[in-house]
Amino acid sequence: MAETKASTSPNDVVPQVVGVLGGGRMGSGIAHAFLLAGASVTVVERDQAVAQDARARIERSISASIDRGFHADAATLNASLTVATSATAFQGAELVVEAVPESLELKRVALRAIETQLATSATIASNTSSIPLGQLAEALTQPSRFIGLHFFNPVPASTLIEIVLCKQTSDELPAKARSWVRALGKTPITVNDAPGFASSRLGVALALEAIRMVEQGVASAADIDLAMELGYRHPVGPLRTTDIVGLDVRLGIAEQLHRDLGHHFAPPRLLQDMVAAGKLGRKSGQGFYTWPDSPTTDR
Repeated sequence: MAETKASTSPNDVVPQVVGVLGGGRMGSGIAHAFLLAGASVTVVERDQAVAQDARARIERSISASIDRGFHADAATLNASLTVATSATAFQGAELVVEAVPESLELKRVALRAIETQLATSATIASNTSSIPLGQLAEALTQPSRFIGLHFFNPVPASTLIEIVLCKQTSDELPAKARSWVRALGKTPITVNDAPGFASSRLGVALALEAIRMVEQGVASAADIDLAMELGYRHPVGPLRTTDIVGLDVRLGIAEQLHRDLGHHFAPPRLLQDMVAAGKLGRKSGQGFYTWPDSPTTDR
């Protein structure tokens, strides 16, 4: 997929020093986006081996961007990337984005670890796709500097970042966040805190109904997707999108929304069974579609 750039102004700039906690598929994509926008980026992972895997993933992504026509020197961008295994490496960062798996307690622990290392002027953001931001803000002693920056997978090709505001977010922070998003070459939308926000709530509702239709034998996955692509002009159908996002990710979001919003978001048995069987979509090579050339180590 081609990378796109949104219109920017000279005042739209990213922080010079950015941290990302978590170097999986999403965290690596976020780091890649900030590196291409001119920031120095530190990615923190749980151990040295995983941190080095994250570095290799980001360097491959940078190389792919240059191959697609992004004008930059790979060696210079790679030199702006640091990987580490302790949150102490975030000292001096102006912005740190939490990108750990979608677990309330795991994210709260991560946010507390980030906050202890930052100056009071620094911003803390979460890439959560479904957990209410107010529940995460409870982990912080200074929640006014906390905001949601919901990136989309794959980050280099996605044109959207969802900025999520909770009641604790300071009045000044949304405008700064929108400026950062535009500087990344992406388009911001701003939503108030709610389970699933705007994008996940709508996207998961469509995906779960499509999965129920497969489960009930209404049509094949390919035909259901084609109905949405040709009939409603969706660029990618809901089941192929589920494969790209990851069935385990979809299941986790559905479970969160089921708890918060009720039975409409109850995960179909088919989705639960596929995740239990390791059919996670593109990252495992098999989901509603077969992905023969997909890596199996990215999360």
